[in-house]
Amino acid sequence: MYAHIRRNPRFAELVAKRTRFAGILAAIVLVVFYGFVLLVAFAPELIGKRLFEGSNLTFGILAGLLQFIFFWILTLVYVRRANGEFDDINKELVKAAWKEEK
Repeated sequence: MYAHIRRNPRFAELVAKRTRFAGILAAIVLVVFYGFVLLVAFAPELIGKRLFEGSNLTFGILAGLLQFIFFWILTLVYVRRANGEFDDINKELVKAAWKEEK
């Protein structure tokens, strides 16, 4: 059955789409994460600056929290697409392979 699935052109399409999408999301995560690290390294005065007078909350803390929220949103985006489009193609591939097996 696996051989039937691998021969199906939709399988190559699925692998390419999934790889491209995961690569784009990984690149976004790396840019945001290392951007924050570089900001800490090269602009500590900005990171340590308080949001407003008398506040204990700094731009660094806010940026760190927003970063985690952003990563959760990216995870949600991936899960929705994986459970939607990618799973639909996967089901189609398995169904076609079962028909070929019979």
